[in-house]
Amino acid sequence: MNRDNDKGKVLIIRSLILGGIELFLLFLLIFRLYYLQVYQADRYKTLADENRISTRLLVPPRGIIYDRHQNMLAGNRQNFQALMVAEQTTNIDDTLNAFKEIMPLDEEEEKRIRKDLKKNRSFVPVKIKDNLSWKEAAQILLNAPDLPGVIIDEGLSRYYPYGDIFAHVIGYVAAVAENDVKDDPLLEVPGFKIGKSGIEKLYEKELRGKAGNQKLEVNAVGRIMKEIEREDGVPGNNIELSLDVRLQKKAYELLGEESGAIVMMNVKTGEILAFASAPAFDPNSFTHGLSVEEWKELNSNEKNPLLNKAVSGLYSPGSTFKMVVGLAALESGLVDRQSRSFCAGKMVLGNHTFHCWKDIGHGYIDIVQALQHSCDIFFYETAQQLGINKIADMARRFGLGAKTGIGIENEKSGLIPDTEWKLKQFGEPWQQGESIISGIGQGYVLTTPLQLATMVSRIANGGYEVYPTFRKISDTKNFYPKSMGLSPQNIEMIRQGMYDVVNTPGGTALMARFNFNGQRMAGKTGTTQVRRISMKERQTGVLKQDELPWKYRNHALFVGFAPHDNPKYGVAVLVEHGGSGSSVSAPMGGKMLLEALKLDATDKPVD
Repeated sequence: MNRDNDKGKVLIIRSLILGGIELFLLFLLIFRLYYLQVYQADRYKTLADENRISTRLLVPPRGIIYDRHQNMLAGNRQNFQALMVAEQTTNIDDTLNAFKEIMPLDEEEEKRIRKDLKKNRSFVPVKIKDNLSWKEAAQILLNAPDLPGVIIDEGLSRYYPYGDIFAHVIGYVAAVAENDVKDDPLLEVPGFKIGKSGIEKLYEKELRGKAGNQKLEVNAVGRIMKEIEREDGVPGNNIELSLDVRLQKKAYELLGEESGAIVMMNVKTGEILAFASAPAFDPNSFTHGLSVEEWKELNSNEKNPLLNKAVSGLYSPGSTFKMVVGLAALESGLVDRQSRSFCAGKMVLGNHTFHCWKDIGHGYIDIVQALQHSCDIFFYETAQQLGINKIADMARRFGLGAKTGIGIENEKSGLIPDTEWKLKQFGEPWQQGESIISGIGQGYVLTTPLQLATMVSRIANGGYEVYPTFRKISDTKNFYPKSMGLSPQNIEMIRQGMYDVVNTPGGTALMARFNFNGQRMAGKTGTTQVRRISMKERQTGVLKQDELPWKYRNHALFVGFAPHDNPKYGVAVLVEHGGSGSSVSAPMGGKMLLEALKLDATDKPVD
């Protein structure tokens, strides 16, 4: 009997313990539920919303680029693309085959489509073809019953209405690459495009704008159910450039099939009016995506259409450099207006003979005549007496040997050598013969067409430090560049020599002269060798330029300004392997300057 009572007590105790544990656990559960549902309600509501609501960035319209007269150089146009949603098609192969009957797909495109379909979830749209015209999009929509899962999406794509003639200066946009700096959430948006070259790259942040937001309700696997809220982005800023479409067209018309560059500037402000590098490429092709064949063709072209020759091409300036040497001599007091030198057609230094371009020589000439006739001997002797350091100092004052700061990518500094540079570069002292060659803009001296345009602009404006710019200067009347501190009389002697080059019999650019309502131009030709002429060739006869392969012909250069008595426009022309500055580049420069003067006489001048 006692044993049964003991067993009963044990059972009661155990029941109480178990019951207590159950009550404790129940209390914990109730407390936890209260904590989660009441105390933490706001937090978990937010988390639930985050799982339910997907926030996506909306790409803003890119800013428009205009020339100085509000002609659109880069804009946005309606763009249609065909997309495929895999889960909405019964058979991907059948749908693609049906699509190809309406619109061809090459092998590479089809590979890319299939790869994207495998990589993405079945409800995520995959691009089949983009940059469709409205007619092409309508044709796909018309055949929609035969294309299950294919939809048309509408957006904006970058458009360059003038194609290749602004390719090197305006540049292009393309998809964000892995090595691009991700300084904006917009850059993470699939398919977002940014400026890759030219003005598009230089003013990327201004043109880009600010992203908008779109809130979407999605289900557990991320499928969009509906749009909840939408806030459009802020469009990018529009940019007005100093460029003039009419002068740019003229530059490309003149260059034609040649390889080279033309840069025209306002000599008083530095505003760039024309900036051409030929041959070029269609930036619209880069925006849409180049095919392998197109890329190979551009890279294999010996005239290098991908190189912006205006800022990245390095060339000996030849005789266009003689104004710098002349000014260095005038400013140092080595020569003046009365100084005369005798040119016999050659000069000897040690065991080396230096030749003038005119075999019989020019006789006695002063500095103005030396420029007019482009006498090599005058500048050989002047450079020898000056020394390279004084020449280099003057050249750098005119913007040579350093980047202009224009902002375009891949701008080259060029090279203005001096004694210190030679010692650092080669560990050897400078030689007199090197000064002689530098005196006619050859040897180590290298410049870009943009630097030459800057140089001639500073000569034309009387010695003021203008810098090239692509931005239009609205208040030109109150624009006062810094004086270079050169003697006005010395500058005028150089300008007189350049005037005689074009307008006085015996001048090397006489055939390029013009007279437009009493307005004339001044200029200087240059022809630089790309190969050395041997003594044997001089004795047996040097081949004419048109008898040589293209790549062995001389480069042709010209720099000039107009009007001659009150300069406003400066121009630099380079024609790669053009043969002669007098016969090839000078006429181009003259026609560019004449075009600018004619436009000034119209109702809509180049202001």
